[in-house]
Amino acid sequence: MAAPRPDTPLSPFKTVAVVGLGTMGTGITEVLARAGREVVGIDIDEAAAARSVAALESSTARAVARGRLTEQERADVLARVRTSADLSAAADADLVIEVAPESYEVKQQIFRELDRVVRPGTILATGTNALSVTRLAADSARPERVLGLHFFNPAPAMRLVEVVSSVLTAPQAVAAVTDLAAELGKEPVAVGDRPGFVADGLLFGYLNQAAAMYEAKYASREDIDAAMRLGCGLPMGPLALLDLIGVDTARTVLEAMYAASHDRLHAPAPILRQLSEAGLTGRKAGRGFYTYESPGSGTLVRDALTPPEGDAPAPGRPVRVIGVAGSGTMASGIAEVFAKAGYEVVLAARTAGKAEAARARIGGSLARSVDRGRMSAETAAQALDRITATGTYDDFADVDLAVEAVAEDLAVKQQVFATLDKVCKPGAVLATTTSSLPVIACARATSRPQDVVGMHFFNPAPAMKLVEVVRTVLTADDAHATVRGVCAEVRKHPVDCGDRAGFIVNALLFPYLNNAIKMVQEHYASLDDIDAAMKLGGGYPMGPFELLDVVGLDVSLAIEKVLHREFRDPGLAPAPLLEHLVAAGCLGRKTGRGFREHARR
Repeated sequence: MAAPRPDTPLSPFKTVAVVGLGTMGTGITEVLARAGREVVGIDIDEAAAARSVAALESSTARAVARGRLTEQERADVLARVRTSADLSAAADADLVIEVAPESYEVKQQIFRELDRVVRPGTILATGTNALSVTRLAADSARPERVLGLHFFNPAPAMRLVEVVSSVLTAPQAVAAVTDLAAELGKEPVAVGDRPGFVADGLLFGYLNQAAAMYEAKYASREDIDAAMRLGCGLPMGPLALLDLIGVDTARTVLEAMYAASHDRLHAPAPILRQLSEAGLTGRKAGRGFYTYESPGSGTLVRDALTPPEGDAPAPGRPVRVIGVAGSGTMASGIAEVFAKAGYEVVLAARTAGKAEAARARIGGSLARSVDRGRMSAETAAQALDRITATGTYDDFADVDLAVEAVAEDLAVKQQVFATLDKVCKPGAVLATTTSSLPVIACARATSRPQDVVGMHFFNPAPAMKLVEVVRTVLTADDAHATVRGVCAEVRKHPVDCGDRAGFIVNALLFPYLNNAIKMVQEHYASLDDIDAAMKLGGGYPMGPFELLDVVGLDVSLAIEKVLHREFRDPGLAPAPLLEHLVAAGCLGRKTGRGFREHARR
C-alpha cells in the first residue's frame, strides 16, 4: 500500500465530476455549477442522467421565479453541466465526487475504474454515509487522495458538509476539499471515519428507535411524528424523515453502525427490513411508513392506517373549573393556558404566599403578551381574574379536573395525589404532568386509579403546542377523553401514548443527547462541531449540547437513569461524562456552567 505523499501538489478544483445522478448527485451538481465550477455528471443509466438534467432545469427555473437567479445566471449554470454514461468523462476532472448506491462492491468498482482514467493529482471523494472511507481508500491506487465528502439532502439547501479523512488521507487533500466546501457556501465539519460520522451517527439511532416504537404499536405514526415536531421543534417527524431518506438506505446505515458498535440502539428495527424487502422504501417507491400520491412525490394520500376524519370524539366528562397544584414555572404556565381559554382556575401551592407569587408571575406574562400585541389589556385582565390563588388543596373540592405540576419526585407526587383523592369530588379527573415517572404509581396513591391520566405539557406551556396524553392500564375511557377534549379547548395538540418511561418525546430525545455526549467523551468530535452538524445537517433548532445546558444536566441525567432502568438496555446507560459534570455541580445555564460556560442568571 502506498504511503501518503503530503508533498504532492493538488490540482485546483475547476472541473468536478459527479458520479451517480440520483437526487443527491443532482443536488451536488447544482451546488457546484452555481458556484462557477464546470461539472461532468456521470451515470451508467442514461435515463437517470436525463432526469438529472430535467431536475436541474426545473430547480434553476424555480430559483429564477423566486428572484434567486437571473435568466442569464440560470443559463450559465446549465451551460456548465454536461452528462455522460462513461466514467472516462472524468479524465480531466480535478475532483471526483462519487454518490453511487451504498455498496462496497459498486463503489470499489467505480474507484478502480477512476484510478485508471483520472490524473495522478485528482482527488477522489466518496459521498458514503455508512461505509468505511478507509476501506475504500485502501483499495485505491492512490489512497492518500481518497476521502469522504458527505453532503446532506437536499444538497442545495442544507449547509452542512462532513469532510471525512482516513489514516491514509493526505492533510493537503483534506484542506483543499474543506476550502472548496466553504467556497460553495457550506459549513465544513472535519470528522473521523466511522459509520454515520457525526450527524447521521446521531440521527439514525433516533430514527431507528422511532421505527421500533411504531412497530411496537406504542403510538401511531402520526402521533410520533407530531410529538417530535411540536415537542422538539424538528422540521420533520422521524417516520416521515425515514420515508424521505429511504427505508432501505436507513437500514443499510444502521447495519453498518451496528457492525461497528454492537450497540442495540443501532440494531435495525425489524420493520425496516420488512418494509425494505417488500419494496416499501418510502417516497421514492410511493409508499413506506406513509402512502404517497406517486413514486417520488411528497404528497400524502389516505390509506388504511390514516386516522378517520370527522368522527365525533369519544365523550368526556364536563369540565368548567380546573385546579392546578404547584407554584413553579410549569404550574404557572399551565394555569395561564387554562385561564386564557376561559376556564375558572384554582392555583394551589404549599403556602398562600407561593400561590400568590405564581399568580403574579402569570400576571407579568399576560402583561408581556399585551405589550407585544398578542391580546388586549381587557382580555388579559379577564384571564387573570379567572385565577384564584390558594395555599390549601381543600379549595379543589369543586374542580372538575385537577392537574398536578409539583416537583419531579415520585414520593412528593404520590403525597399530592393522596390528598387530591380526599378533597376532589367523585368523578373529577386527576392528571399528572410528569415527564418521566410512572403515571400508574400516582394513580395507585388514590382510591380511584380509573380517574388518573398523564397530561404532559412542554415548557413553556403557553407557547408549546404539544401535550402527551398518557393512559395507564387502569385509566377509564371517559377520563382519557376528558383530557383530550380539554387539550382541544386550549388549542394544544394531544398525542396518545402508554405509561412507560419517557413517553414519546423524552424516550426518543434523551438517548440521542446521551449518544452526543459519548461522541465528545470518545474525542470523536468537538461540542461545536456536533452542535453545528445537527443544526445544519439535521435542521434541529438547537444542537444537543446547547439543549442539554438549557434543560439542565441534572434533569437530563435523571431522565437517562429512568430510561435505563425501564428498558434495561446498556446503550441507554448515562454517559460517564454527564455523571461527572453533574457530580461537579456543572448543571448548565442555571449554574453558569455545563458543557459550556454561561453568564450566571
